[in-house]
Amino acid sequence: DELQAVLLEGVSRTFALTIPQLPAALYPAVANAYLLCRIVDTIEDEISLTADQKKYFCSAFIGIVKTGEHSQAFAEQLAPLLSKQTIPAEHSLIHLIPRVIAITHSLDKVQIDALACCVETMANGMPVYQALDLHAGLKTMKDMDDYCYYVAGCVGEMLAKLFCHYSTEIDQHREELLKLSVSFGQGLQMTNILKDIWDDANRGVCWLPQDIFTEAGFNLAELTPATNDKNFRLGLNRLIGIAHGHLQNALTYTQLLPSYETGIRNFCLWALGMAVLT
Repeated sequence: DELQAVLLEGVSRTFALTIPQLPAALYPAVANAYLLCRIVDTIEDEISLTADQKKYFCSAFIGIVKTGEHSQAFAEQLAPLLSKQTIPAEHSLIHLIPRVIAITHSLDKVQIDALACCVETMANGMPVYQALDLHAGLKTMKDMDDYCYYVAGCVGEMLAKLFCHYSTEIDQHREELLKLSVSFGQGLQMTNILKDIWDDANRGVCWLPQDIFTEAGFNLAELTPATNDKNFRLGLNRLIGIAHGHLQNALTYTQLLPSYETGIRNFCLWALGMAVLT
């Protein structure tokens, strides 16, 4: 627990605050899950890796999470390839993959399966988007939905599975929670995308769906940090409405959790509150 707490502190101030709200029986699995996802993120974001290398490391990492084997060789192969652009805490995380994986495989089988399923979805899905030319946005809202699923919806599903495994009372709502959890993840991810539009535009990247903006009469290829176009604002309002609908589902999700499970509710509500405020 101590190692995971230190690593979390380094890679995410937000989750270093919210994950400790969870009951002691859930903390190790959720902290570990976050670190596994962060390893996939680190591979995806590393500028010095080619698309083929990213695909290779993502694919190999899925096997390591599932089996618990070959983590030392993997860390030794990946660590020297990381550039200065990757933060020191992520360098440490990559070096410590063997210890993180040892914790993964100390968990309950149901927990390991939930984590491995999430990592597999994320590690298979993300490289698809790395290969796209994103200066003019994604083509359709479905593309945006799929992207949000690969980076956040599958994490929501995994958390729902862990919560259900932890409590028979929560497990009674399993089907509904699994469905809403994907929406919860999408609401959080859409909030991040909408918050980062101008930073992304500065880098010549756009994660918005063109079909929504075509209806509003705006071409995303023309988006710059200086854009202030009424048609663009129309499309943006529509996306904010969609994100808000997902966040409403997140509230429904949280209300399905027993009121006495204050730690799990806080964990969900803090994430939701930060998104709504954004």
